[in-house]
Amino acid sequence: MHILLNPLNRRHRLRSDIPVMPGAFPLVGHLPAIVCDLPRLLERAERALGSHFWLDFGPAGYLMTCVDPDAFALLRHKDVSSALVEEIAPELLGGTLVALDGGAHRQARDAIKAAFLPKGLTQAGIGDLFAPVIQARVQAWRARGEVTILRETGDLMLKLIFSLMGIPAQNLPGWHRKYRQLLQLIVAPPVDLPGLPLRRGRAARDWIDAQLRQFVRDARAHATRTGLINDMVSAFDRSDGPLSDDVLVANIRLLLLAGHDTTASTMAWIVIELARQPVLWDALVEEAQRVGAVPTRHADLAQCPVAEALFRETLRLHPATTLLPRRALQELQLGQRRIPAGTHLCVPLLHFSTSALLHEAPDQFRLARWLLRTEPIRPVDMLQFGTGPHVCIGYHLVWLEMVQFCIALALTMHKAGVRPQLLSDVEKGRRYYPTAHPSMAIRIGFS
Repeated sequence: MHILLNPLNRRHRLRSDIPVMPGAFPLVGHLPAIVCDLPRLLERAERALGSHFWLDFGPAGYLMTCVDPDAFALLRHKDVSSALVEEIAPELLGGTLVALDGGAHRQARDAIKAAFLPKGLTQAGIGDLFAPVIQARVQAWRARGEVTILRETGDLMLKLIFSLMGIPAQNLPGWHRKYRQLLQLIVAPPVDLPGLPLRRGRAARDWIDAQLRQFVRDARAHATRTGLINDMVSAFDRSDGPLSDDVLVANIRLLLLAGHDTTASTMAWIVIELARQPVLWDALVEEAQRVGAVPTRHADLAQCPVAEALFRETLRLHPATTLLPRRALQELQLGQRRIPAGTHLCVPLLHFSTSALLHEAPDQFRLARWLLRTEPIRPVDMLQFGTGPHVCIGYHLVWLEMVQFCIALALTMHKAGVRPQLLSDVEKGRRYYPTAHPSMAIRIGFS
């Protein structure tokens, strides 16, 4: 942690009577510590400064971070705005559901949400579409015997998302290339010159958006077809009030982004936990053999409580989204402090996900906390998907993908008489921001 903080910046100071965490570097602020060791940074700040403190996010500026449990309620508060998300990442998230508020958000969300509910996913045959793709990928892992897990889960998720869009297999390499260039917008410096990440990222975004517009035109020309994109376009066109196709295209692009990066991370962590805890693998194999096949409908997921518990506990302990930015529109009471209107806020989902105030033995990976529960899933139990108006629209889709993946992995590997084995140091090279994921170098063997 010490090398991730600036040893020359030790001065204690206040902003709006709230302490600023020392150790920021010029230009990049606390980003080195946020990216590489966010849990210890939050712990150190809370111990030294209390429950409210400022962190310097470099180009994104200072965000007032609160580790008081009351901060989770900010995600539902009517006087807290998500517009800051667009200001931090305008090239990627402008015009998308995650950055809209109020009536604009409700109108855009209502126009497409039916396609993402269990009924819509079942009618579109998403489970039937995904199952053979997942099975083919894990069979390839079995044949190879050793994989770099995050790279593999990332490629699998791209293939699943592209299959949703009906992209022919021969076009996948081009889409992969453009998608990688699009991701450069996350870290691109604000310099628009030929060959630099900002220019390449914008060109990739424009290319992808042009392709998505063609998908929308094709869906309208063949309205009787089924599939998630066709269902989104159909629901969008039936919605009340005028909405431009720019809104639809931006949110299909959001599906491409969010469905890949965060879901691939969770999938990789599931394999890592199965590899380092044989008892989890044995429980999953027992369930998979009892079920006998990869489920394809949400109605089938109730037969897979172990796979679902793996998904939920992995999300809790290894949240792919660790921080959410917000802006206070009015003065707020947050914990024991008054927060001025206009304050830029950071809601640390990672802290709440592993808080002893909210979870028993929070540092332990326990399937029992899900398998033995009698009460319904609470908002705090799925906080990685957000809550309130901005709860992730893809929640049911990810739930289906993860259970399918777990069952396919167990059936395939057990049939071959092998199980996942961890071949790398899990803690080395982890990243926590802007999204969290294990090291790109972690390797898993199957033997």
